[in-house]
Amino acid sequence: MKRGITVLLSLSVLVTVAYFTASKWAIRHETLSFHDPARDDRLVAVDLAVRYDKEMQADAGMITLPVAVLNHGNTVKNTEYSFLANIFAARGYLVISPQHDLPTDPPMVTKPGELYVGRLPQILRGVANIHFAVSEMRKVQPNADYDKLTMIGHSMGGDITMYFAKQYPDEIKKVVTLDNLRVPFLTDGKFKILSFRSKDPQFKTDPGVIPDTADCDKAGITVVNTSFQHNDMRDTGPDQAKSSIQDMLDKFIADDSPLRPVVTKKPPAMTDAGPVAPYAPLQN
Repeated sequence: MKRGITVLLSLSVLVTVAYFTASKWAIRHETLSFHDPARDDRLVAVDLAVRYDKEMQADAGMITLPVAVLNHGNTVKNTEYSFLANIFAARGYLVISPQHDLPTDPPMVTKPGELYVGRLPQILRGVANIHFAVSEMRKVQPNADYDKLTMIGHSMGGDITMYFAKQYPDEIKKVVTLDNLRVPFLTDGKFKILSFRSKDPQFKTDPGVIPDTADCDKAGITVVNTSFQHNDMRDTGPDQAKSSIQDMLDKFIADDSPLRPVVTKKPPAMTDAGPVAPYAPLQN
């Protein structure tokens, strides 16, 4: 009987340890709603992603969270890039994903011959959303580094990302774009840039957006040409595309994080070392 009780207690301890170990590395997602009084109380919804343990350490004043701003593509929701948000959150980042366009906004119209094919108003709106979201997040989580942002964006969100970096380079730590098509890359070398490019005939990059190889090497720009489609680069895309992007992205931000990835054959999981998954190699 005593042996049975001992075994039962041992199992209970193991279950408890396993539960807290799993919970410790879990990522919390929350949607916050802010209204900008400077723009007729415009709604700016923000999807927040952060590791529970890192958030608790920040709340206790033990650490300052690095901040990543994730920008969605045109007509896509800010919650449709969790595969990207989770990589940054796993590395200890506070991830902010603003919703840039609303159902009440006028449709985006392409205008050949105009700057960025007529999309500057939408880009400027995105930049304003980012600054407003960051200012509001300072109140929500003051123990985070909002002065040096890692900016990520897909498609139109990538153009917003690149334009923001061009206008406010001193506020940028790193830049990641996924198939931005309109705004040219910065080549001054002030920060590293990683860009994933699709092989999609329906989404053609404007001339002059991507620098030549020599300029990329000089400026610290890494261009990854994939075999994926433009719309593969969000949560609805195939697992191979997402895991390949995650693999390269994790390596790109590894030098900013004390956490390290661990190679494993097990299904994707969260460990003390960060995200682990059987990543597929990038295809050219």
